[in-house]
Amino acid sequence: MSRILLASRNAKKLAELRRILGPALPGLEVVGLADVDPYPEAPESGATFADNALIKAREGLLHTGLPSVADDSGLSVEALNGMPGVLSARWAGRHGDDAANLRLVLDQLADVPDERLGAAFECAVAYVDVDRELLSAGRMPGRLVREPRGDNGFGYDPIFVPDGHARTSAELSVAEKDAISHRGQALRAMAELLVR
Repeated sequence: MSRILLASRNAKKLAELRRILGPALPGLEVVGLADVDPYPEAPESGATFADNALIKAREGLLHTGLPSVADDSGLSVEALNGMPGVLSARWAGRHGDDAANLRLVLDQLADVPDERLGAAFECAVAYVDVDRELLSAGRMPGRLVREPRGDNGFGYDPIFVPDGHARTSAELSVAEKDAISHRGQALRAMAELLVR
């Protein structure tokens, strides 16, 4: 395996995958959807992060012939009964509108006491090739803050403080975040499965 597709258009995810999988799988070229011929992407209609990751990875293999990796991840908020969950990227209605999603979550939590702002980032990573399908997962518990802080990261990072930290995910350096993040955990676990 010398080339692998990350079935995503998210440049930050692609950079993260290259940073984490690169050292574990030397000689591997990671390409994104912008590097292959366009194909119709299936909707993320799964009930779980794992379902959605598998949908995207299977589509990647089907349309490109390349072994494919895909992730699905999101924020689960205790006071919102685990939501936005798999709907995290489109919580405010339009896919990928990070600012609107973040504002909506904060608005929904306006009357919730600070001690009930527990949350976790969750991630599932799927790998699919012609012979096998693999799944891994990661979870980063923490709590939410009421005002966005920091410019690193994306999505809900500016309002999420990981357990054991005083800074939000968006205030952590890339190396600090990679070491503890839900996606970092899931990608490292996937790398271990791929080298077996």
